[in-house]
Amino acid sequence: MGKAAVKQPDKKAKILRSEVIFEGKSFGVRRDELIEPTGVRTMREVVTHPGSVVVLPVLPDGKIVLVRQYRHATGQYLWELVAGRMEKGEDPKSGAARELIEETGYRAKRFTLFLDLFPTPGFLAERMYLLLAEGLTLGEAQPEEDEKLVVRTYSKKQLEEMIRTRKMRDAKSIAGLLFYFRFLENGTPRRN
Repeated sequence: MGKAAVKQPDKKAKILRSEVIFEGKSFGVRRDELIEPTGVRTMREVVTHPGSVVVLPVLPDGKIVLVRQYRHATGQYLWELVAGRMEKGEDPKSGAARELIEETGYRAKRFTLFLDLFPTPGFLAERMYLLLAEGLTLGEAQPEEDEKLVVRTYSKKQLEEMIRTRKMRDAKSIAGLLFYFRFLENGTPRRN
């Protein structure tokens, strides 16, 4: 038999000292000396990030739009949902609209926030907002200079097979698609 779960208080850490170690275009690194809510004094490095949007574009026939791009950190091309870093002061729906046009050329009549998550909370401060994009119309993509993307549409069956056979390896896309298939696809109530 396992031990009963210990209820933890909702206290926050007390930051004693904080130092910015690196500030780049995409992210920063900060070192904090702190006392954790448990009373432990420690040092933590945190990768700072302004947040990002992930867009799940659904066409009228139910197919979903993905992009394939080279990801240097992994050394390979990955199939992913549309995604990108949020601009300073940008709200998730505006960021989603911007990224969708940039990467695919599609415009959406509706964006519905259906999930927000922390992809790697052990050291990364990034918060991801996942939005469903519906009422799509095709236009011309406006990729950033360093974006060389392939855009394709896939059926639910094809996407489930890509996930099952590990041909899709991007965590945000897998999480978003599985959440959509399980909770939203067949008219489950949505929240804005």
